[in-house]
Amino acid sequence: MKLLSTNTCRVPADLGSVTTIDYDREVPAELGGLTSRQAASIWSAVEGLYKTGFTPAITFCLRRHGKILFNRSIGHTRGNGPEDAADTPKQLATPDTPICLFSASKVVTAMLVHKLDEDGLIDLLDPVSHYIPEYGVNGKRNATIYHLLAHRGGIPRLAGDFDPELLYDVEAIVQELCKAEAVSMSGYRAAYHAITAGYILGELVERVTGMSLREYLHQTFREPLGMRYFDYGVPPQDRAEVAVNYCTGLKPVPPISTFIQHVLGGSLEMATDMTNDPRFMDTICPAGNLYATAEESSRFFQMLLNGGEYEGTRIFDPRTIRRATIEVSRPEFDATLLVPMRYSMGMMLGNKPVGLYGPYTKRAFGHLGFTSIFCWADPDRDTSVSILTSGKALVGPHLPALGKLLMAISRECPIVRRPKPVVTAG
Repeated sequence: MKLLSTNTCRVPADLGSVTTIDYDREVPAELGGLTSRQAASIWSAVEGLYKTGFTPAITFCLRRHGKILFNRSIGHTRGNGPEDAADTPKQLATPDTPICLFSASKVVTAMLVHKLDEDGLIDLLDPVSHYIPEYGVNGKRNATIYHLLAHRGGIPRLAGDFDPELLYDVEAIVQELCKAEAVSMSGYRAAYHAITAGYILGELVERVTGMSLREYLHQTFREPLGMRYFDYGVPPQDRAEVAVNYCTGLKPVPPISTFIQHVLGGSLEMATDMTNDPRFMDTICPAGNLYATAEESSRFFQMLLNGGEYEGTRIFDPRTIRRATIEVSRPEFDATLLVPMRYSMGMMLGNKPVGLYGPYTKRAFGHLGFTSIFCWADPDRDTSVSILTSGKALVGPHLPALGKLLMAISRECPIVRRPKPVVTAG
């Protein structure tokens, strides 16, 4: 990654040559309550983001009123990174390209935990140590499952020098987290747990169910929802289809590079390189390595938006969805991200007048992933959206274009009042 460069990829003059549209799934805009002009405005904003050159690939899926209005890709999965030569062989992205969701994986892991609670196998207010006894040391004895889901568990990161190789050994990192000393009293303050809480929640699922986290994911979501990918990691036979991640944008320098080190435990380049390592696709990182297509991610959030049901398949009781998506406390300054945040038990929430998912999105719920992944549902607009990108940039010329895209989705998808899911007794 060059210091005095925007580290962008080549953008062809003819965007149609790198655009793929899923005509089999997309329906006319009018069936989703939009005009053709509104739909064109949204897609123009997606193209505007791609034109900045910050990401070699974008896959985009938007459902409204349950209808797929967009399921498209633009760019290349590999061969068009900032440091690739013009004649480097390129692979075109498609709507079926799996992309790592990074921290948006947290929502999936959180909902697996909520499923355990719905089935009576755990209580979210129980201490984690009730299920993982060795966790209850060094100030963590009273840390509850709820605290971990809400980024209040007191272990936002491991203290001291962090060995990135540890991420490839789930058993070892769980042991380290069990021995770790809490940096703050559980429940005391919000401090984003970038990867730490995910490993403990994954261990919780495995101990309670007797299954691997992958097995429980397959049983709970992937098979009932008919997903092709949607898994922690990627099997070797599918890796040629995965979008390679690239460091793009301006090279971070202090204080931004210090902030990245604070959140991720390493540099932007180190974190990006790790995600392209086959070992990252072999392992399970509950907070960071779920791979899916944009449509699969949108399908998952559509199920949540529907109160736990998708096309006749019931996954959750509506009460569980409400419990998982309501705000856990007033908006407050996050001690890790250093900005005000609104959290639920597992989600990043929108806000008004402006939030993570655009203007006037207070009821929206979802998650961001590694600077440029956006996955959310908005009950007010009856939308479920996934914007997946392969460019990893914190600072660069893409930021205004990204803001315009989020604004276009909010503006062109008018607020509607959809019926609330019926909550039944029993």
